[in-house]
Amino acid sequence: MFSKVLRDIAKPQWFQIIHTLKRSTGMSVTELSKALKMSYMGVKQHCVAMEKKGYLDTWRRPKAVGRPEKAYRLTVKADPLFPTVGHDMVVRILKVTERQIGPNEPERLLFGYFQDLGEDFAKLVKGKSVIEKATSLAKARDKAGYLSECLYDPKGGLRVVEYHNPMQPLFEQYPTAERMEESMFEKLLGTSVDREMEEASGLKCYVFQVTTL
Repeated sequence: MFSKVLRDIAKPQWFQIIHTLKRSTGMSVTELSKALKMSYMGVKQHCVAMEKKGYLDTWRRPKAVGRPEKAYRLTVKADPLFPTVGHDMVVRILKVTERQIGPNEPERLLFGYFQDLGEDFAKLVKGKSVIEKATSLAKARDKAGYLSECLYDPKGGLRVVEYHNPMQPLFEQYPTAERMEESMFEKLLGTSVDREMEEASGLKCYVFQVTTL
């Protein structure tokens, strides 16, 4: 599936557009052209071509003033371009373990996995304040393929936003693992964290709302 998608969109500009859109809830051609330092018409032609192939769709985004503007976003057809945990094999292993050892064994294995993963991230989390820790954690997660960034504003507060999660297919089979990931964040940051998933078209955005008080 990955090689088929790769052949379908084997143009450098398309990769740039897809990677930029993956980190957003949708962008207009003007926003994309500014972000990528490409011409408006060049970006528009690429977006139209990718929409025809089914990798992008469009929606009308409301504006504070004036008429809604057209924005592009990814569809699920672009998912194979981003790494996953190899969930088919992992889920099969967990199911076999459940049958042969017991119904609680998959969760025990997942709990151990997140403990080990947390220890790896703990080596990369730096700083004394929650904001410093969240910033360094986001950088570490970004390098690991989660397309992660740390954001703060008075309205939204402190949050780590991730635009891809290789574990998500596994979470759909074992929802308790989502709480394990959330608990890992809490241990690393030393504060409470609420994990939420936002979804629109092919975009899944994972928001870890971090308590700073």
